[in-house]
Amino acid sequence: MPDPKFPPYKAIPLPPQPLRSDAEMVADSADYLAKMSRRHTVREFSPRTVPQAVIEHCIATAGRAPSGANQQPWHFVAVRDPALKAEIRAAAEGEEAAFYAGGGGDEWLQALEPLGTGVEKPHLTTAPWLIVIFAQRYGSRADGSRYKHYYVPESVGIATGFLISALHLAGLSSLTHTPNPMKFLNKLLGRPVSEKPVMILVVGHPGEDASFPAASAVKKPLGEVLSVR
Repeated sequence: MPDPKFPPYKAIPLPPQPLRSDAEMVADSADYLAKMSRRHTVREFSPRTVPQAVIEHCIATAGRAPSGANQQPWHFVAVRDPALKAEIRAAAEGEEAAFYAGGGGDEWLQALEPLGTGVEKPHLTTAPWLIVIFAQRYGSRADGSRYKHYYVPESVGIATGFLISALHLAGLSSLTHTPNPMKFLNKLLGRPVSEKPVMILVVGHPGEDASFPAASAVKKPLGEVLSVR
């Protein structure tokens, strides 16, 4: 009996796209590179509000990402409620305190030192939005039975990249925050055990005092990240 979650293959024509010349493609790709080169992770956010429509559009863009078997194994929880953000901050700082007290190990802490991170996370309550990204380990049918998701970390990683890019192009700053462990997010946000929290994405306008670590501006040159064969 066919599984309604997996309908038979059906092809749909690709929507028409304007045909660009080689020169136009080079220019467009260089423009995108220039725009993304101005993206920096910040920890100082303004309390200035951001319309919910902006967040919805950016998350919808993330939902357009490719995924293993098109399972779309992700869920995004956008948090703007001040009380809930305060609860998330308190729980996250609790985990961070243990991490910086030695739980992270000397090598990891040494690697973080040039970035100036620490236990206190005021951005979790200052920024107008927190987007918590969950990876769905498996899917559930209407009858409660499970079905497997494929390439979950890879798929969620691609969608997160789409989201960060969309937020930047909308004029916003973001910070990827990954307290470890993050199980407290399932409880606070009412998400099922089938979902694993991957990160908290702090989103908003940069504060007037916003800065970024000099170390983070050092990127590998193209020759180290690209091989052409």
